[in-house]
Amino acid sequence: MLLMLAALPGLFWSGAPGTAQALRDAGITQITVPSAQAESWKGVTGVTVGAADPQKAVKLQAPTVEYRVDQASASRAPWLDSNGWQFLRRPQGRFYYDVKGAGSALAAAEAFSYGANALVGTDAAGLKPFAQMIEFLRGLGAEAMPAITDIGFIDDGSDVSGEVMNLMLRHNLLFQIVPSPDGRLKLNVRIGSKEYPAADAQDPGAMAQVIRSNLTDEKRSLRIYGSPVVVARLTGSGGHVRVQLLNYAGAARKVDGLRVRILGNYPKHQLAAAGSPGEQLLDYTVDQAATEFTLPELKTFAVIDLSR
Repeated sequence: MLLMLAALPGLFWSGAPGTAQALRDAGITQITVPSAQAESWKGVTGVTVGAADPQKAVKLQAPTVEYRVDQASASRAPWLDSNGWQFLRRPQGRFYYDVKGAGSALAAAEAFSYGANALVGTDAAGLKPFAQMIEFLRGLGAEAMPAITDIGFIDDGSDVSGEVMNLMLRHNLLFQIVPSPDGRLKLNVRIGSKEYPAADAQDPGAMAQVIRSNLTDEKRSLRIYGSPVVVARLTGSGGHVRVQLLNYAGAARKVDGLRVRILGNYPKHQLAAAGSPGEQLLDYTVDQAATEFTLPELKTFAVIDLSR
C-alpha cells in the first residue's frame, strides 16, 4: 500500500521578471520558470525562483466538468475531466497542468489529493485562486497515510485499461494498481480475463458498472450520494481516516447537501473546506458498520478527518 504524501504543487510561470509585483500582490512567493528564463529572474526580491522544463513532464488536462447530451435521455450528462488515474499509473511521475483562471485552484487541489509531483501553469487571472488554495492546503498538514482501497487493478499499460481506471475513479471505486491478484483486497480486476473480457472494456463506463456490481455497494469503503461531479480520495491508518472531496464543477457550481458514507466507526471528526470557513457537518451518524454525514456545501475542495 503506497503512502499518499501530502505534496504541495508548484506554480509554473512564464512571465517576465516585470510581473514579479503581480505575483507578490496575489500572494505568490515561490515560482518555477522555464530554464531559459532563470537567469533573468536573478536579483528579483520577494519571490523564490526555480527552473524546470514542462516538456519533460506528463501533460495533464484541465480538471473540469463538461456537460454532454446523453443520447439515451437527451439530458446534459456531466463528463469529468480528471487526472487521478494518471497519478495512480505513474506514482513517481512529474506532471504539468496548463490551466486558466480559477481552474488553477482545482488543479492544485487535485494534485495535492493524490500526492502528485505537479506544476500548475496559469495566467494572471489564476494567480490569486492558486495562492489561496496553496494557503489552504498548507494548513492541512503533511501527514502521510496509505490509500484505502477495495479493488486491485492489474494494469497492462494499454489505453483501454487507462480508460477503465478513469471511469472507476470517477465512480468513486477505490482501487490500487497491483502486479498480480492481491488476496487482501475485496476484488481483483484484469482486463482480458474471463470475468472482464477485453471486448467489453471497449465501453469503459459499462465495465466500471460491472466492477461495481461484482464488488457490491455494501463492501465499498466509501460511497458518495447527491452529486455525479464529486470525486473522493480516502487514506488512513491507526484509527484515523482522511476523506478528500473534489468538486470538478469548481466553486462557480458548488454542490449542496453532499452525503458521504465510510465503512467503520469514527465518532470524532474535523472538517476543513476551502472557501467555506466555519462549515460544519450535518446529520452525523455512527453505527457498528459505518459512519455517515452530510457536507452542506462543497465549493472546490474539502477534507474531513475522522478518528475513533
